[in-house]
Amino acid sequence: QVQLVESGGGLVQSGGSLRLSCAISGRTGSNFIMGWFRQAPGKDREIVAAITWVGISTYYAESVKGRFTIARDSAKNTVYLQMNSLKPEDTAVYYCNIGNTWPPKGSAMDYWGKGTLVTVSS
Repeated sequence: QVQLVESGGGLVQSGGSLRLSCAISGRTGSNFIMGWFRQAPGKDREIVAAITWVGISTYYAESVKGRFTIARDSAKNTVYLQMNSLKPEDTAVYYCNIGNTWPPKGSAMDYWGKGTLVTVSS
């Protein structure tokens, strides 16, 4: 059974930075796709960034390009999302995801963490 545990969310002022972490445990196989999704109040869940575990290809939503960076540490089985120049519209619950589509679509069949709340004040 795969488990994903997010951490690092919190309250930050506009223009500030946060780093989210997603710790992975369980049998994931040798190659998989990690994604960060977010869901703001009253909005649909959307993909933010993704990375392949092997080959290290990355994907970013247009709204976060140049501000967010996704990275993985295979020794620690952890994926990170460095978020800089945060804006109030980045406020959302951020979810870690393991799936098998590129870019990730966020299926109910994927593995999901429980989420971590990021609040950006103006």
